[in-house]
Amino acid sequence: MISIRSEGSEGSEGRRRRRSVVAVVAVAAMSLAACSSGGGKGESVTQGGINGTDDGTSLTLWTRAPLELQANLLVKAYNASHKNQVKLTIVPNDDYVTKVGAAAGGGGLPDLFASDIVYAPNWVKAGLWQDLTSQIGKLPFAGAINKGHLAAGTYQGKEYVLPFVLDLSVMMWNKTLYKEAGLDPDKGPTTLADFVTQAKAIAALKKPGVYGTYFGGNCGGCGVFTWFPMIWASGNDVLSPDGTQSLLDSDTAKQVYAAWKDLWNSGAVDPASKDETGATWVGPFQQNKIGIMPYPASLLPTVGKTVDAGVAPIPGPDGGESTFVGGDGIGVSKDSRHEAEAWNFLAWLMSDDAQVNVLAANDSIVSRSDLANNKYAVKDPRVVAINQVAGSPNSKTPIAIDFQQAFNAAGSPWVTLFRDQVFNGKDNLSQDNSAINGVLGQ
Repeated sequence: MISIRSEGSEGSEGRRRRRSVVAVVAVAAMSLAACSSGGGKGESVTQGGINGTDDGTSLTLWTRAPLELQANLLVKAYNASHKNQVKLTIVPNDDYVTKVGAAAGGGGLPDLFASDIVYAPNWVKAGLWQDLTSQIGKLPFAGAINKGHLAAGTYQGKEYVLPFVLDLSVMMWNKTLYKEAGLDPDKGPTTLADFVTQAKAIAALKKPGVYGTYFGGNCGGCGVFTWFPMIWASGNDVLSPDGTQSLLDSDTAKQVYAAWKDLWNSGAVDPASKDETGATWVGPFQQNKIGIMPYPASLLPTVGKTVDAGVAPIPGPDGGESTFVGGDGIGVSKDSRHEAEAWNFLAWLMSDDAQVNVLAANDSIVSRSDLANNKYAVKDPRVVAINQVAGSPNSKTPIAIDFQQAFNAAGSPWVTLFRDQVFNGKDNLSQDNSAINGVLGQ
């Protein structure tokens, strides 16, 4: 799941610190550019074959705390089956950006490190990862690797990042509440209008503490994770191709805001949504208090302990389907001197063994579309649906250098925009969208 609370709740001092970290990183990357040149690395990888080198080298890997479970599973499985041994370091989420920036400035990055995928464009541009274009292109299943993560890690036509762990946004509904409301528990919404109708039907039950839907009304990360797909599903974009212009004043976007405003005004939305900063936004659904809402797919195993949940892709105003392809990407750092060995880990990470026997076997989403119907997923049609929507043409990862400041940060112009549209009744969409452009164009 993309970071919601910890990365979206920092104050002005936190944002200034992150900007300074990026500045230091950029300077360091330019001064150490020779470390990430392709020549020597390409030769060493060739010597090790398509999968790199497995010769007993000790490798280092950093990831942030939200991915601890998957990271431990992957590293344990790799170490048990390879001569190379990976030493994993888990970093607290709030400290990760600062730690990476400081290490990059001092030439001390680990051999491999992961990143929230929305940060990848910034760190790729700063030169923190090595070029993997040739190695990725030689993988026999390269065309099946999640395109959203690949695109986020591509700069000037070169690929630097592979998917580490995926998280997707999907529609989830409470089948028990659907039955009580006279709705078909096996059919979720196929249009945004369906979503509104079904949420209102749950609200009409008038059960104490139960509402039709819930959302992070003061959480920028929650909004991009769950509302952007409603625009993408209709074939529209939220950003220009270069990530410097917001398109969140389009007619499709207006329909999305109008739907949520209708739900809010009708009383179908839990009132706590208005002040929800992301810290507890998934809780009410798990407690059987919400009929339907866009939700992180990675939490299906947790939700399943308390809720009989249905799952479907997120639809748009005119139908279609989409998801926000979040999670973390991973690459070989500019400071690694074990490029061929580090590539051996990444090549294995994309293999059937890692994707199916480690990730899918432990209820995680696979990063390859050709493995959507794997032997573990087929046991639960909901998991197959989640895996398949990851490869849908309208499923995306938004790419912008200043994504954090424009969208995820507390009080970001994106938060102002959707709050004005849903809660405040202000007719200033154009001005709010321009404010986002002001940040994206810095």
